[in-house]
Amino acid sequence: MKSEFVRRRLRWSPALGAGLLAALALGGCELGPNFHNPNPRTSASFLDNRPAITAPDGVSQGNVDLAWWQSFGDPDLTRLENSAIVQNLDVRIATQRLAEAQAQAQIEGGSLYPDLSFAGSLTREGPSKKGVFTALGGGGSNTSTSTNAGQTAGGTATSIGGGGIPGADIKPFNLFQYGFSSVFDFDLWGKNRRALEAALAAVQASRDARRAVLLNTEAEVAQTYINLRTEQTVLRITNDNLVSSDHIAGLTSERERAGLANALDVADARAQAASVRSQLPALHAAIDADINQLSLLLGREPEALRAKLIAPGAVPPVPPVVPIGLPSQLMQRRPDIREASAKLHEATAEIGVARADFFPDVSLSGSVSLQALQFSNLNQLAAVTYAIGPQVTLPIFEGGQLEGQLHLRKAEQKGAAISYAKTVLTAFHQVDNGLTAYDQEQNTLAALRTEVTESKRALGLAQERYREGLADYLQVLTAQQTELAASQAEAESLARVSTDLVTLYQALGGGWQRVYPAKAVAVAQR
Repeated sequence: MKSEFVRRRLRWSPALGAGLLAALALGGCELGPNFHNPNPRTSASFLDNRPAITAPDGVSQGNVDLAWWQSFGDPDLTRLENSAIVQNLDVRIATQRLAEAQAQAQIEGGSLYPDLSFAGSLTREGPSKKGVFTALGGGGSNTSTSTNAGQTAGGTATSIGGGGIPGADIKPFNLFQYGFSSVFDFDLWGKNRRALEAALAAVQASRDARRAVLLNTEAEVAQTYINLRTEQTVLRITNDNLVSSDHIAGLTSERERAGLANALDVADARAQAASVRSQLPALHAAIDADINQLSLLLGREPEALRAKLIAPGAVPPVPPVVPIGLPSQLMQRRPDIREASAKLHEATAEIGVARADFFPDVSLSGSVSLQALQFSNLNQLAAVTYAIGPQVTLPIFEGGQLEGQLHLRKAEQKGAAISYAKTVLTAFHQVDNGLTAYDQEQNTLAALRTEVTESKRALGLAQERYREGLADYLQVLTAQQTELAASQAEAESLARVSTDLVTLYQALGGGWQRVYPAKAVAVAQR
């Protein structure tokens, strides 16, 4: 339980005034640790020493394009990205959170300046006829220099210092008053300055968090678009294979009627055609889902983009050489690393706020106003009333709350430091994994392209031999299944190369830019 005398208030005295001036002469200090940009143990130099890209489409240390999606050379993708920057709802939410952080910083900054307010009032008062007014000295028709128990009990002539105001003479009255009041916290221990420092760090964290949301949105739009074009390509391959399967099934039926094939061949041919046809509904559903996902990313209703995207398109190819910048610049480009650093700064500043709570809080308050019972007397010099003086508030007993608060802030700072270290390490891993995946998937694609070429040749030869009666249907069936699987795998590998590049751009922090897209800010603030 808190003591009734939790805080001690000291009255003004010359000694106290001299003490305050001496404290102010020290210029005020800021308690708590000062923040320094962290230096993570993990060095970015290991990225410079990793195995080189061996795929045909390699990387360079050129600067990443701000609009990195334009490197795919796909006009539809570029239009979708430009729209998402402006219309995506997650980006707009992040913009509002930044605005909230900026407003909070403005609130904290106000504590560094004197508070000045104006007040005016008109009060109609009806004093108690048994209250304190009857104890005021020197008034009324019933004056007495002595007080006895009977008079006090009766309340007719109670006085202090000789002569009171009889209860019957107390009349309601008007009280006119207006004036100014001000309070200024000297912030000797830097509590308010540390609070502002923490708030500004929170603003920076929100700014970088918005950048991370934007980067993730750009990457998701690109990946979804690539998936859409991949599924459309697989659908085209499957439809072409279905045409071939139906043709082979018809040919097998004719050969059966001519006595050149048996019922088993016919059943196998029809089963193969049905197997290919069964893949179509899932592909159509996936295409519709991707179009709707793109609509959601652009803040649009379902089916809003169907007319523009339903026509099949090719998977966006990667450029011959991909600029990835210098690995040593990774910590400056990744918005999540910058956000984690800002959060560590905020947590460090909060320790200073918690430490300052242990020390006296010194403030100066003052007021000046005019007060009169008659409105006509309100502006006279004699109506001026004022009050000015310092106030010292010293915590005496808080039941361990201040200690607990300080321990909490220290624990939060250690947690923020660990989170920062993890974010940096995760970023390096993601870049390294992204480079490896982009490299190896291109090697996979090269092998699949050879497989597709040879499987198409094998299928053609098997069909020709089957028509001439030189091979059974099993060879055709096997060649057809191999060709379909290889063609679909090639399309999916081509898509993975493109999506791996998107993931790599995302891991690199995108084309980091200091100026946030103006159009996105304007729309988000509507």
